[in-house]
Amino acid sequence: MKIADHAEKSRVFNLDEDRVDWHDKTLWFIRQKRDKVAHQISQWEELREAASQIKNHTLSNLHNYLEEFEKNAKANGIQIHWAADAKEHNEIVLSLLQKHNITEMVKSKSMLTEECHLNDFLEKNGVGVIDSDLGERIVQLAKEPPSHIVLPCIHKKKEEIGELFHEHLGTPKGSADPQLLTEAARQHLRDTFLTRKAALTGVNFAIAETGEFVVCTNEGNADMGAHLADIHIACMGIEKIIPKREHLSVFLRLLGRSATGQPITTYSSHFAKPIVGKEMHIVLVDNGRTRQLGRPDFRNSLKCIRCAACFNTCPVYRRSGGHSYQAVIAGPIGSILSPNLDMKAHADLPFASTLCGSCSNVCPVKIDIHDQLYKWRQVLVKEGIVDPKKALAIQVMAKTLASPTMYRLAGKAARVTLKYAPFVANNKFNAWYLHREMPTVPTSSFGEWYSKNRKDNNE
Repeated sequence: MKIADHAEKSRVFNLDEDRVDWHDKTLWFIRQKRDKVAHQISQWEELREAASQIKNHTLSNLHNYLEEFEKNAKANGIQIHWAADAKEHNEIVLSLLQKHNITEMVKSKSMLTEECHLNDFLEKNGVGVIDSDLGERIVQLAKEPPSHIVLPCIHKKKEEIGELFHEHLGTPKGSADPQLLTEAARQHLRDTFLTRKAALTGVNFAIAETGEFVVCTNEGNADMGAHLADIHIACMGIEKIIPKREHLSVFLRLLGRSATGQPITTYSSHFAKPIVGKEMHIVLVDNGRTRQLGRPDFRNSLKCIRCAACFNTCPVYRRSGGHSYQAVIAGPIGSILSPNLDMKAHADLPFASTLCGSCSNVCPVKIDIHDQLYKWRQVLVKEGIVDPKKALAIQVMAKTLASPTMYRLAGKAARVTLKYAPFVANNKFNAWYLHREMPTVPTSSFGEWYSKNRKDNNE
């Protein structure tokens, strides 16, 4: 598979400066909302620590909790299916639909199905899928993937959505009124809910103790689809397990605040057993998760609760857009998860970071995101899966930093070059320089200054 090029995709996104500025400010506004509601809880850091420890414990005993969940869910009348990878997941969903002769399905909020490319698979096999959440429906009509895991169409302006709805839903041409567009979507989806016999949802949390699962939404479409359909299929990654119901409150208090700056999501729906005469199925999906679990440096990434707080604070994501990552989950956490699924295809993503640590600071479950990005860089370089020019530069830098003599010589050479031939660095071919101003060239290195000015070598 061709190695993705985040830099090139970012360059294309940055051609529209107004969009970039708007995208940046909007996401930073959400980050500010997150900070405001987080500071309203005196025990915020204690909640983060509790959530982190619950997840640590769960990941260390994942096999036991998965078996406990399966046992209790089956006792509740829920049918359990296990999928080793995306292909098996898709085939399970298709077989359930074919068993009931269903050719149309309504779907709500599921990044896992995006990860598995379920929509394309079902449509190729004669099953029509309509995403019922407004953001997902917008990008579906545009034939695009989500650019954000909580705000899937954040990259689109209301005028573009207006044109999209005019084309597909018959709204007045040129209309960009959010209220009108939302009402048009509501009317468009109403018939979908009433006529689809199958509904698919994601899973935010699954509770081993009770065999139930929880879906958190702000629109309520997951509830509408699941309650009106004859068969409810819930798809979840195996890392979504938590041990007990009492733990749920910790995560619910963190999720909404971290995601959108709300005290809690509008709907936190519990599903424990099927309605009489109807079916409920859960597909438990691995798809590389146990491989990540077996990587000591990266297992903490499985603690992620998909709040996207790291997206909203990341200076790279905010100004490069989600589609530049060429992955279902973009941003800092996606740059950790994606190389696990396909190291070669996503080798550039761990380098799409300033390593500023802001992502780690806002993560509600204390994932060491920037540390893992740095560790992925080391893995990729050792595996030889980086741009040859970058690999050569890293090798030269490593040898230079390992030798005091070479380090001093390199520093002197750089100062002379920048003073007498600055065009070597500040030219249009140097991508680093294009977004920076050259600093004043120092007259000496710190080492030289220190040697000259120190009074006592023993100090």
